[in-house]
Amino acid sequence: MINSAARTTLLFADRFPFRYLAEDYGLTYYAAFSGCSAETEASFETIVFLSGKVDELGLTTVLTIEGSNSKIAGTIVAAGSENVQILSVDSMQSTTSSDVENGTSYLAIMADNLDVLTQALN
Repeated sequence: MINSAARTTLLFADRFPFRYLAEDYGLTYYAAFSGCSAETEASFETIVFLSGKVDELGLTTVLTIEGSNSKIAGTIVAAGSENVQILSVDSMQSTTSSDVENGTSYLAIMADNLDVLTQALN
């Protein structure tokens, strides 16, 4: 998938618990917060920087993680190019034992994440 992708950059308008994934697959990434930061408000400078990256790189997708209110992503999209979608990647940080009992599986979550990443990189 990566070798045939139109893009190799991910932009997260959120925390970024996927650094190792990005590095393992040679992806460039930008994020509002490093790692699993507890911060919830991005600075004005961060929003402007990320919005500029969307335009500069011709990105069509801004990513968030599961459970995000997507407020930062919405601001980034509103400040930049048109036709940019907001999609969510599941870090499994909020998966509960009840979710697992109801059929949620690691494999299913990763398959959904693959679909999201495929959209983001094409």
